[in-house]
Amino acid sequence: MLEILYFANFREVLGRSQETLPSDSFKTVGCVLNALAERGEQWKMALADNTNLQIAVNHDVADRTTTLKAGDEIAFFPPVTGG
Repeated sequence: MLEILYFANFREVLGRSQETLPSDSFKTVGCVLNALAERGEQWKMALADNTNLQIAVNHDVADRTTTLKAGDEIAFFPPVTGG
């Protein structure tokens, strides 16, 4: 299984903070994003079409090409700003 976490405004927009997906269905983070985008326009805009999307796999910075394995934790969050 894959543990998917949604942070910051993604929790409000998508209506959840986490979920579990079967790991055998997804080879890369991009595959996960494509599947989530099929849930509707809100999911597509927030995740799949978001060029500023920040991704972490097992607490390491990742991107859409990062390969996945069973037990991975994938976190999606908007860009962080500060000063």
